[in-house]
Parts: sequence; C-alpha cells; structure tokens
Amino acid sequence: MSHGLSNDPAPDAAKKSFSIAFGLERIGLIALRAPKIAAVVLLALVVVAVFGLQRIKIDDSLSQLFRSDTPEYKQYEEVTKRFPSSEYDVLVVVEGKSLLERNSLEKLRDLVTDLQLVDGTRGIISLFSARQPPEGGRLPAALFPETLPEGAEYDAFIKRVRDNEVIKGKLLSEDGTLALIVLALDPAIVGNKGLNATIGEVRKIMSEDLEGTNLSSQLSGVPVMQLEIRNAVERDGLTYNIAGILAGCIIAIIFFRRISFMIVAAFPPLLAILLSIGTLGWLGFSLNMFLNVMTPLIMVISFADSMQLTFAARDRLIAGEDKATAFRNAVLVVGPACVLTHGTAALSFLALQFSDSDLIRTFGEAGLMATVIALIAVLSLVPVFGVLLVRKENLLATKVKGADRGVEALRAFCAFIAKRMVGHPGLFSLIALLVVLGLGIIYASLEPRYRLADQVPDKQQAVEASSRLDAKLTGANPIDVLIEFPKGKSLYDPETLDTIAAVHTIIEKQAGVGNVWSIETLRRWLAEKAGRSDVTILKEYVDLLPKYLSRRFISENEDAVVVSGRVPDLDSSQILPTVEKLDAAMGAVRSAHPGYMIAVTGLSAIAARNSASMIGKLNHGLTIEFLLVAAFIGLAFRSVVVMFASILPGIFPVVLSGTVLWLLGEGLQFASVVALTVSFGLGLSATIHFLNRLRLEEKPGVDEAQAVERATVLVGPALILTTVVLACGLVVTVFSDLPSLRLFGWLSAFAMIAALIADLFILRPTAMWLISTSHKIKAAWGAKPAK
Repeated sequence: MSHGLSNDPAPDAAKKSFSIAFGLERIGLIALRAPKIAAVVLLALVVVAVFGLQRIKIDDSLSQLFRSDTPEYKQYEEVTKRFPSSEYDVLVVVEGKSLLERNSLEKLRDLVTDLQLVDGTRGIISLFSARQPPEGGRLPAALFPETLPEGAEYDAFIKRVRDNEVIKGKLLSEDGTLALIVLALDPAIVGNKGLNATIGEVRKIMSEDLEGTNLSSQLSGVPVMQLEIRNAVERDGLTYNIAGILAGCIIAIIFFRRISFMIVAAFPPLLAILLSIGTLGWLGFSLNMFLNVMTPLIMVISFADSMQLTFAARDRLIAGEDKATAFRNAVLVVGPACVLTHGTAALSFLALQFSDSDLIRTFGEAGLMATVIALIAVLSLVPVFGVLLVRKENLLATKVKGADRGVEALRAFCAFIAKRMVGHPGLFSLIALLVVLGLGIIYASLEPRYRLADQVPDKQQAVEASSRLDAKLTGANPIDVLIEFPKGKSLYDPETLDTIAAVHTIIEKQAGVGNVWSIETLRRWLAEKAGRSDVTILKEYVDLLPKYLSRRFISENEDAVVVSGRVPDLDSSQILPTVEKLDAAMGAVRSAHPGYMIAVTGLSAIAARNSASMIGKLNHGLTIEFLLVAAFIGLAFRSVVVMFASILPGIFPVVLSGTVLWLLGEGLQFASVVALTVSFGLGLSATIHFLNRLRLEEKPGVDEAQAVERATVLVGPALILTTVVLACGLVVTVFSDLPSLRLFGWLSAFAMIAALIADLFILRPTAMWLISTSHKIKAAWGAKPAK
C-alpha cells in the first residue's frame, strides 16, 4: 500500500451514509462563503477579546476549593466575617540559636516597633506584647523593660520570659529558638494591589533590622500565601501562553514546511485561546488554580482538530483539488469528527458540574464555553485562512514530492503498527481487556489526598515558614471552635465563662492541636498572676485590649466567641480524626450547657471534612462519564459496535495514569482527578477521528483489515503530531510554582501520551475484532430464514 494516500472525494464519502455530527460541521462552511468578510469580523472580535482580557481578575482565596452552598462552608464564612483574624494575619517567623541573646532581642524589638509603622497594618502581637502581673489595681507593666538587664539579672529575666504562660508555646518555641510575630493587616489592603507593596515593605524592614544577628526571618500567613498565589498565577499565565504559541508554530512549520500552512494550522487554536479568555473576562470569571490552565487546555482541544483539518486539506491539494474545494471537503469529511471530539470534551467539563466545589464547577462552566468557542473558531478559521493564505496550490504536489519525508515516515510507522494489530485482533483485544482490568483494580485503591500547601507556591517563603511553625509551635493552620450564646446569656455570665473554659480545656488536651487562644487564656493568667479571676477584673482587661485583638476571639456584639488553636499542615486524612475527636468531645459540653451552639470550624476542619467526599464524588462522576461518553459516541455513529470499541481506549489512559500515581505513592488529589476527568474527554479525540475515517473506509469489497490499515495511515500522522504538541503544551505547567498545577500538567500530558498508545495498540485490534464479529453475527442471522 502506498503511504502517499489522499482522502477520497468528500461529497461521495459524506453522502455515503450520515453525518456523525448531525450536520453541525457545516458551521465551518458559513465563513468560507465570504472569507474576507469573515476576516474583518474576526478582527473586530479580537479587539473585543483584548478588552475582555484586561477585565480578568485573580481569585487567590485559600478556601476557593471548598466554596459551596453547604451549611459547613456557610458557617465558616460567617465565622471569618465575625472574627476577622487569620485571613488578615501575616505571620513573621524569626529563628536562630541566638534568638534570646541580648543583642538579638534588642534587634527583634526594633523590628516589632518598625513593623507597627508599616502602612496598612492594624496591630501586632509578639512576645513583647506580654505583661507583668498586675499590682495594686494598676495597669500591668510590660514584661520587657525599656532597657534590658545584664549579666545574672538578664539570665533570670530570660527564664521568666520562657516560663510566661502567654508566650510559651504560642509566641516563643519551647527551646527558645523561634519567635512568632503576628502582624494584623487592614482588610482593605489584603483584597487589593496594595498588598504587594505592604508585604514588600515588611520584607525590607525584616532584612534591615535583623542584619548582623544570624537570625533568619520568613513570612507566612493567609495574606502572604494569597500574594504568592496571585504572583504565581500571573507568571504562569504568561509562561503557558508563550509555550503554547511556540509549540504549535514549531511543530506546524517543521511538518508543513510552508508559512501559510503553519498559520492555517496553528493560528486558529491561538485565536481560540484569545477569544475564549476574552469572553471569560467579559463574563466576570476570575483566574484561579484551575482556570489558569485554560490556555493549554484550549490549545489541546482545538489544535488536534486544526491539524486534522489542515492535513486533510493538504492531502487534497496534493491530489490536485483547488484550495476552495480542498478546504470545503476537509470540513465535510473531518469536520464531523471535530464536532464530536469537542462534544466529548464538553461532556468532560459538564461532568465537573456534579462537584460540590464552586471552584471546580466554575472551571467546568468556563471549559464548556471555551470548548464551544474553540469548535466554532477552528471549523471557521482553518478554511478561511486556507483560502486567503495558501498560494500556488497547483504547484504543491510537485514541491512536496520527495520532500515530505517527515509525514511519509509517520505514515510508514502507522502502517507498520496497523498491520500487526489487525493480524490477531481477538488476542490483542483480550490482552487489552486484561490489562485495563488490572490497572483498574490498582486505580480503585487510590485514596483521596489534600494538603493546603499544595495550593500555595512551594518555592516561596510561605510554605517553608509554615513548616517551621509546624515543627516548633505545633502548626500554622487555624482550627476554631465557635460558641454562640443563647438569648439572655452574656459574655460575662458565669455559665458562658464555664462553657468557654470547658471548650478551651478540651482543645488543649487534644493531641495534634496546639497554640490555643481564647478569653480563657486571659482569665487563667489573671487567676495565676493577680490572684483574681472575677468578672469585674476580666471585663476591665478585655476593655483594655485593642479592638483588633479582642475581635479575634469575641464578636462585636459579644454574643459569640471562638476558641482558636493551630494544627500542622498534614494531609486531610490525618487531620480528620482530630476534628472528629474534637467534635465528639464537645458533646459533653453541649449536654452540660444546653442552648449554647458549639461547632468545630475553620479552614482546616472544612478541608478535612469535605476534601475526601468531594474528591470521591469527582471520581464517581468520572466513572459515570465513561458510560455517558461511550453512549454519546455510539449515538453519534449510530453504532453499538463503535460504542463498545471506544470504551477500552478511553479508560486505558485514566487507569494507567492512576497506576503511575499509585507507584509514586500519591493519592487522588483535586488536581489529579480533574486532570483525569478532562484528559478522558480530550484523549478520545484520536479515537473519534480514527473511527470516523474507518466508517468512511468501509466499502463493498474492502475487508476489515484493509479498512483499518487505510484509516490508520490517513489519520495517524496528524494524531501523533498533535499528541506531541498537546503533551508539550500541558507539560509546560511543570515549571509552575504551584504544586497542584505541576501535578495537573504532567498527569494530563502523560494521559495524552497514554491515549495515543491506546489508540494505536488497543483501538485498532478491538475495532477490527468487534466489526468482524458483528459481520459474522449479521451473516448468521441473515442465513437463518434460508434454513
């Protein structure tokens, strides 16, 4: 068989039976009727899209994954509004063996003083905030005197500091080598561009004030993490756009060897990216950890079909057709498969709507819109660019002859594979089934995983600083217990104070929770140091506290309080038992004090409770997607055989990728299950293009093996090239600072390669065996009446 094959004339092929796209591919012929007018319309849309790009904002919220309408999340939102603390706290971590030396403490106090003067700060909490025991009803003096003592007096002073109940284990590590400074920012600063300047000023002051002390300093906390996420998203967006453009253009120019064909193949996907992102901007979407990969995903969705259309038109030009006819016929023959591949991708994004996470649902909505835009852009722009840009098409056959080694080599490789796969279709199909079943068993054993650190750039300071707090002060992530009072009960009611004390004690004793703070902390200190814990003195001291400090634990209307602790940044499966034990322990307090509403909340609690179920539901949705997409493809082809033929090659990339995660000791994270869900729909592109070509190759007098071989040779080169481009476009995300995006990128790229392997080594023999078996069954049924 010659490898320099061309597609059969489109009208005959297209009229042979039916359109698997129900005629939707003819959308691409509308612009072809007036290509110059279409180009002008495109220019106007590009201008509008550019303005839309400028409206794109960034969602850097750490709780974005769990944002939903569930009662737990609504309660968490309410707590953050009533007790604005952790989401506005910058955690300054200062560490060193010389921390408690006199010179170091002087420098550290200078740092705390200077940080209070930074624009956008509301207040500061540090070991220098501690007070001495009150005497004679006077206001207590600061624990740290204006001039630090020296010699033996200094040693005694340091012992008092390390033994201070307010400081020890909360603001100063037990070994005296790490100090925590909590810098409360103005909420207005955190939500706008002023945050960058504020954090920059804090870093500058840290560097200047601690110079020459041998102390290291790092920043963590929600505002710092948000800023690092924001910067990473902006930087990654630029990286992905440049990488996507380069990958598409380089591959296209290498294999087509003409600038015009490179533009025809590569520019429609690039314009689809611009139009899609611009549309999302106008619709008010915000970039986040998932929407940031929309650029490579649109490239993936559209470039495969753009290459298939360009290859088909190029083959027809080489066969002697004029450019208008060649691109029209390419749309009629390849267009239906393009519509169907975009349809399966749309179903993948639709499956994400079953998630409880607003973030993932929004990603699904954006992906669905981008898929529709990409389909219209590719079907319309490939023929328009072809008619306007391709010149001297009558000379193309002469120029290409003998110089098309790249494409011919790929066709030879595809023919080699096809001949061997159709030699023993039954055997290869059985092997494929057993392999997929084996990999599926391993995939099913994957457990859900979630860590807050996976959302935050791990090459920046915040994650490292949090890890030091995990090691020295039991953690950086807050976990809160909300106590709401019944009507008629005030903050200083004896039963209220008893309830708070009971909750505080339970949290303190709970393994895995440390750094517990509440109004009970102040009450105990007064009882120990002043010998009094009555309501009068407690109220007096609460009233003396700055508002930003009292509001951390007491609501503005004094009808609720929180008892706040800290937990390490562990996997949610390790945090969940702690949350459940806390909640169970609160049962005794609820029984002893009926009417008081007590709930364990905070981002750590929300993540621990919801992450496993949300990931599980996404994974369950992926299983349902397998069946829906197979039924969708079978309906489009009007064939049960095609429906069954598409199942194994569709599932293989997912279960193989899951097995790789298992081998690496990874579980199913949000990023991985979303990557597999999307990759499943995108990976079926090769399957659909092959099955569409195979349908057109099935003719009277042509046996199944010949049809499979010819279809493979015709579509194989474009499938291989697009897979390489798409994998390159996705794998570029490994350069991201965000661990979740790196995981999403390499796993999606691996799944695309696995989809190509499935297409070449599973789909061919499976399709051959199913077609052959169906023909035998039909023949047997047809012979019955004659008996």
